[in-house]
Amino acid sequence: MGIQDIIKGKKEWRAHVERVKSLPKDYQIVYKEIQKYLFKVGPVELNEGTDLLTGIVDLFEEGALIGKGVLEVTGNDVAAFCDDLIKDSKTYADIYQESVNQEVSNAMRKATDRIK
Repeated sequence: MGIQDIIKGKKEWRAHVERVKSLPKDYQIVYKEIQKYLFKVGPVELNEGTDLLTGIVDLFEEGALIGKGVLEVTGNDVAAFCDDLIKDSKTYADIYQESVNQEVSNAMRKATDRIK
């Protein structure tokens, strides 16, 4: 990644943040909670771009434009809304689970080999 890519990424992120700031206050609050949630449990590709977050802002802008409350857009269970968005994506939790399973499998194989 070159310096131009970093500069471009920063400009895109700043523009994204400005879009979020232009949303109604209730949408901003829910967006920030979604962002925190996704950064904790979210998909690996979230670090590779902001397509998911941009899509959420698009959805929120449309909802606000037609006068819907934010929970009418996401539903009352915002975590379930997030989980549905990333259901087909590989998450850091998935990677960790795979590594734990691999470690257990290796340990069991070594223990079995010693018994033989």
